[in-house]
Amino acid sequence: MTVEVITKDGAKAGSVELPESVFGIEPNEHAMYLAVRAYLAHRRQGTAKTKTRTEVRGGGKKPFKQKGTGGARRGSNRSPLLPGGGTIHGPVPHLYRVELPVKVRRLARKSALSLRARENNVHVVDDFSMSAPKTRDFVAMLKNLSLDGRKVLVLLPKADDNVVRSARNIPGVTTFPADKISTYDVLNHGKLLVFKSALQTLEQSFGSN
Repeated sequence: MTVEVITKDGAKAGSVELPESVFGIEPNEHAMYLAVRAYLAHRRQGTAKTKTRTEVRGGGKKPFKQKGTGGARRGSNRSPLLPGGGTIHGPVPHLYRVELPVKVRRLARKSALSLRARENNVHVVDDFSMSAPKTRDFVAMLKNLSLDGRKVLVLLPKADDNVVRSARNIPGVTTFPADKISTYDVLNHGKLLVFKSALQTLEQSFGSN
């Protein structure tokens, strides 16, 4: 697939061929579902915790005598049946991990990128640098590319602190090195803005598969 290359000022700067192995496959919906499910699961802290009757403070003394009260025989006032008692089968800290094979993760990323390419939502910008963090300049660039007000994932060839700091306060705009993105990142943004040299970084990140 061939797409136009645009400068940050909105002028045409030729065209480029998107790597067929990355942007030209048949999207696999199930692989994308598995990858997003795993991503969201890994974001959960898993720190919810309640105390059982052995962990609740107090309850060491028998609350009343065994016989003659006409009530139930209680050995502790920290029973789960009483107010202030422990909790039965409550949550305990654990990991919400979902392991996926490497090939499935790669297929999911390629599927998400190919889906955006099919929708004509992949835009390639000619490489540029910023001498200092300037949010105003980055907003102007997005406006020149008709991407202002959209959820945009900006793919960089490598980490660039000035670009990242310029874009981080813009609602809906996220920057990432091209080889660090996840399936969720791609699907969570309607538009992809790819630096021209980041196409090679992206292709190399998948290796030979």
